Amino acid sequence: MSHVITRPNNNTRNQNRASRPLQVAEAIKNFVVSEALQPGDKLPNEAELIKRFSMAKGTIREAMRILEAQGLVKTRTGPGGGCFVHEVSENRTRALLSNYFYFKHLSITDIYQIRKKLEPELVSNLAGKLTREDIAELETIMEEYKTPPQNKEEDRIHHEASLRFHSKLAEYAKNHLLGFIIGFIAETLSEMTTNRRLFDYPNLQLWREGREFQLNLLKAIKSGDSKKASEIMTNHMSFAEKLMQQQEFKVERRFSDF
Repeated sequence: MSHVITRPNNNTRNQNRASRPLQVAEAIKNFVVSEALQPGDKLPNEAELIKRFSMAKGTIREAMRILEAQGLVKTRTGPGGGCFVHEVSENRTRALLSNYFYFKHLSITDIYQIRKKLEPELVSNLAGKLTREDIAELETIMEEYKTPPQNKEEDRIHHEASLRFHSKLAEYAKNHLLGFIIGFIAETLSEMTTNRRLFDYPNLQLWREGREFQLNLLKAIKSGDSKKASEIMTNHMSFAEKLMQQQEFKVERRFSDF
């Protein structure tokens, strides 16, 4: 199958010249899909790509560098080397998304607007479907914050472990998009609380009642009560949002006093 890239006319030639590698990169991705290539499959060599896409060697090489930076291809040297289709890891995808949101200055309200919508749906779907091993993993995480934090450092560690509980729930999702979004949001919130030092003011109420919500949630999941699990998570998210907003306000007020 031929993959032809339309060349720009004279009026837009200079403007679009820099985008040609991006156009080729997109065309190569379309080629991978149309040919049903899988991770590990080898791409055509450079000469074949030049012929297929009717582009200069430099454009093809830049397109391949773009795809490699995106994690979609991997280059191997030596005998049997070349460019191969590569599956982007979840960690790499999250890191790229984190870079995008780095300067967006997300708020606690932004985070919980999504959590309140998605996490009740997640646990409703998981109720009665987790294995004993899955439950044991969740209980092991909760052991890390079973006692009250004694200082702000322990409070931070407890909070991060509590968010790992939610990330672990996301890993069990059958809907991979739902699970990915929830896991990414939990990771973003963990980084936010650390970077903005939201736990310079220890909050025993957040620890105590948050853990109680999670214990009750596990009971509902184990019993297969989807409605109860969803209600508990909804209340958990609303409660956590309120207390986290208070933490955010304390920190912002502290800095405004300087």
